[in-house]
Amino acid sequence: MATFLYRLGRWAFARRRLVALLWVAVLAVGGVLAAKAPAAPDDGFSMPGTEAQKAFDLMNERFPGGHADGASARLVFVAPSGQKITAGPNQQVVEKTVGELVHGEQVTSAVDPFKMKGAVSKDETTAYATVSYSAKAGEVSRSATDALQQAAQHGRDAGLKVEIGGNALMAKPEAGGSSEAIGMALSAVVLVITFGSLVAAGLPLLTAVIGVGLGMSLITALGSTLGLSSTTGTLAMMLGLAVGIDYAVFIVSRYRAELSEGRTPQEAAGRAVGTAGSAVVFAGLTVVIALAGLSVVGIPMLAKMGMAAAGTVVIAVLVALTLVPALLGFIGRKVLPRKVRKAEKAGGAVQPAGARENGGARWARFVTRRPLAVLLLGVVGLGVLAAPALDLRLGLPGDEAKPTSTTQRRAYDLLSEGFGPGFNGPLTVLVDVKGTPDPKAAAGEVAKAVSGVPGVVAVAPPMFNKAGDTALLNAVPATGPAEAATKDLVHTIRGQAAGLKASTGATVLVSGTTAMNIDVSQKLTDALLPYLAVVVGLAVLLLLVVFRSVLVPLKAALGFLLSVAAALGAVVAVFQWGWLADLIGVEQTGPVMSMMPIFMIGVVFGLAMDYEVFLVTRIREGFVHGEQPREAIVTGFRHNARVVTAAAFIMIAVFAGFIGMSEPMIKMMGLGLAAAVAFDAFVVRMTIVPAVLALLDHRAWWLPRWLDRLIPDVDVEGSKLHTAAPEPAAPARESVTV
Repeated sequence: MATFLYRLGRWAFARRRLVALLWVAVLAVGGVLAAKAPAAPDDGFSMPGTEAQKAFDLMNERFPGGHADGASARLVFVAPSGQKITAGPNQQVVEKTVGELVHGEQVTSAVDPFKMKGAVSKDETTAYATVSYSAKAGEVSRSATDALQQAAQHGRDAGLKVEIGGNALMAKPEAGGSSEAIGMALSAVVLVITFGSLVAAGLPLLTAVIGVGLGMSLITALGSTLGLSSTTGTLAMMLGLAVGIDYAVFIVSRYRAELSEGRTPQEAAGRAVGTAGSAVVFAGLTVVIALAGLSVVGIPMLAKMGMAAAGTVVIAVLVALTLVPALLGFIGRKVLPRKVRKAEKAGGAVQPAGARENGGARWARFVTRRPLAVLLLGVVGLGVLAAPALDLRLGLPGDEAKPTSTTQRRAYDLLSEGFGPGFNGPLTVLVDVKGTPDPKAAAGEVAKAVSGVPGVVAVAPPMFNKAGDTALLNAVPATGPAEAATKDLVHTIRGQAAGLKASTGATVLVSGTTAMNIDVSQKLTDALLPYLAVVVGLAVLLLLVVFRSVLVPLKAALGFLLSVAAALGAVVAVFQWGWLADLIGVEQTGPVMSMMPIFMIGVVFGLAMDYEVFLVTRIREGFVHGEQPREAIVTGFRHNARVVTAAAFIMIAVFAGFIGMSEPMIKMMGLGLAAAVAFDAFVVRMTIVPAVLALLDHRAWWLPRWLDRLIPDVDVEGSKLHTAAPEPAAPARESVTV
């Protein structure tokens, strides 16, 4: 592989105008296709195979026009202190406010609380009105939400406390935004410090933007054909920028190193692509494996996000292997710092990067002198940080997790005070009485059985569809939607379904937002181990080919699991236990977002394997070329520790920027991903990895002979390039350090 990529790099350098023109043309075609493509459909959030989804589908079938998955809002009215909401003037204000919305845009119903049983609290101080919409959550029009907020303000102006709950005000997620711009700015600063050259710093940013731009254009162009919604590209954009910068950085860094050894720019580009480019290919494959593995989770939306992001990573690899060397052809030696180029013109020579001691080499020597102590300290430290993860509880936080400054959170609190905590998470019990002798009697018996379940405080009378073959029951739990007792209650009701089927002939299904969240959390929990097995297993096999070692891939996988466990421990400590919650603005503790573990594994695994491949391939390169194992470790760190550190700092800064966001879920993702990258890059890859390799010594590269014969020799370290006839070096001149 190294020989092929070496030739590809030299070809792209020599045919730089053609290569650049081809990429511009491809990007332009992608942009045109994206501009002309029809709007992508809403892929929704379906959960095939769950009882809640089955009930939702049946509701849409049996209650046509009912919009079971449509958005809804709850206007919560509270009377002034010492007054009742049922008092004449207050009741008139409520009725007038609700009346403003009855014929509003996208509104299917707006129910007067005084005409609905149970919509007024027992002390008559609080009432709520339910407003249903034909559009899904996140897709309610701006004019409809403005009308909702305006009606609530009219109620406030009349003297009542009015807040809006539900999901009607949920904003549609937008791809891109200020976070990406901040990330690019921070990346530019780190790269300038790392390379000491604006040209060298700008090239990775330019190629990453081109790769992401093409990837997002193709996602948009294929949106209607493949059913990709506008949210599908969120992960693709984030990871595309991350790996696009990383891959270009490593090739540019190797190009600079080859120049410092006296090679011509074209030869340096060829060797950079042949060596660092080989690592890029296999690093990209590990990321693709992690993302494509999201398909095993069983959630269509996650599968589409993973495949779209995997496609963008493939584009990033192709850009790094072809466009980067082509641009280096235009730049030439300008990629070096200005002081070095001035010294060369004055008759000096660049000192080879590997010939001098730097911080990476000094750190590697420190670790290899006392590897056991360093290893124990790193493992124990991450183990302590991972301990809180043993108490991990998964869920999908709702309005209770929002800041108290939002109207949704205030509405949630008012409903809890007026009607009880379970009122914010009612359960929808669907009773399919089709084929039963007496449908009404069967539904009544089910309602009686559900009301008798411990933990149910109220059950509304059955509401039948027009055909009379399906009824809906609204059951209010005694506990909040995110509490473990509510989850147990759902399982208890479902556990009685078989007995009710035998006694009444009716099929009972438990659904609603709360039940759906419980099912999502359970499905994600069940998929976690299979996902880990698939991703880590395939990656170990791939790394076995890359490193031609049994122990190095196992060490890489175990180190990754340790860093992810530590990051999850940090998330649990902050968002579930409340440690340092005030410091980062967490106003309400609760369960960890259900998608967090799998999402973190997919994203961080790709980045972690990037760092592993780039760092360890350079170590193996030194070993293959005759260095002793510990000296090879120092050589690898001397060459690549700086750029790995820079890449990690870029990702940490980008992810940490999300901690300042107001949305708890985004805040959680920011903290989790930033912590995971920090732990993996600096504790695992930069500390534990060299310690383990030093302890293993020659055994680190052990491979049974029978396996050695089976595994193809991909020559990632580029040993065949070194056995080829070397290019004559430039005449020796006075030494100048890069």
